[in-house]
Amino acid sequence: MRRRLPPKEAAKRRGISEAEIIRQGIHLAAMANRVWDEPLFSRTFEGPGRTLPKSEVRDTVAEAVRRETGSDSGSAA
Repeated sequence: MRRRLPPKEAAKRRGISEAEIIRQGIHLAAMANRVWDEPLFSRTFEGPGRTLPKSEVRDTVAEAVRRETGSDSGSAA
């Protein structure tokens, strides 16, 4: 079983300040309890029920973005 290092020892091993170790720990704790404003997959696209080739996926997504942004110009690279 791996033991947890005290912040001072962890900082020394990683070559950063003890304060940075504590800041990172606070950040990780905050992110673990974050409530996101929208689901990870908030967009859905209707499809034909089969796996599409890469070019068709690219074109379909580009078309949806153009519709959503109201942009008629631009081309897929």
